[in-house]
Amino acid sequence: MTARLPVFPLATVLFPGLVLPLHIFEERYRALVRHLVDLPENAPREFGVVAIQTGWEVAPAGPGTRPTPGGGDVTLHEVGCTAELRQVTELPDGGYDIVTVGRRRFRIADVDEQSTPYLTAQVEWLPEPAGPDEVSDLLAARVIAVFRQYLGLIRSDPEEISEQLPEDPTVLSHLVAATAALTVDDRQRLLAIDDTAARLRAELRLLNREAALLRQVRAVPVPLAELASPPTPN
Repeated sequence: MTARLPVFPLATVLFPGLVLPLHIFEERYRALVRHLVDLPENAPREFGVVAIQTGWEVAPAGPGTRPTPGGGDVTLHEVGCTAELRQVTELPDGGYDIVTVGRRRFRIADVDEQSTPYLTAQVEWLPEPAGPDEVSDLLAARVIAVFRQYLGLIRSDPEEISEQLPEDPTVLSHLVAATAALTVDDRQRLLAIDDTAARLRAELRLLNREAALLRQVRAVPVPLAELASPPTPN
C-alpha cells in the first residue's frame, strides 16, 4: 500500500514509538503544521521524517544570524518514519513548538518538490512483525543484558541504568537504536531492517563494538558532530 506524505528532512533518524520535539521557524514548515492542524478530526496528523544523506536542510548562516532555507541540493535516505502530531504550541512570532511521536516506517518511491511549499513523497509502508517470535524473544533478553552493560559505561548515575526496558522485542529494538550513541548511518541501517530478529542481532554487534571501544579508551568513540540527535530550538 502506498500513500503521499509531507516530508520533513532532518539530521536525525526517528523510530516508531519515540518522541521527537521540534521547533518550527521556517515558513514552509509553518505551512505544513497549519495543514496538519486544519485536517478533519479523524484524519491522521502525520508527516514523514527522513534523515539527510548529503547536503543541508537549511543553509548555514553567519555568526549571530538564523539559518536560511535552501542550503543547496539535499539527498535523502530512502527509509523514514512518520511523525504523528501530538501537541502544538503556537509562538508569538508565528512559529510553533510541536511534539511528535514516531509511528510507522516507510520507503520513499518519489519526491515532489513543486506541489507544496514543503516536500511531499509517495511512500510505501514497510511491514512490521505481528505476533510472538521465539527467536526475537531470546535475542531481546541478550540485547537487554548487553545494553545495560553499555549504559553502565556511559552513565554515572546507577538509577539511570536500572530504568525499565520494554519486553516487546520490536519496541526494544527501536528504543535501543534511538538511545545508543550511534552515528546517523548506523541508526539509518537499523531503521531500514524489516525483521526484528535481524535488527536485534545488528544491535548486539553494534553494542559490543561500542562497549569494547569505551572500555579501551574510556571516552565516547563517536564524534559529537556525527551523533544522531533531534534538532535544538533556534
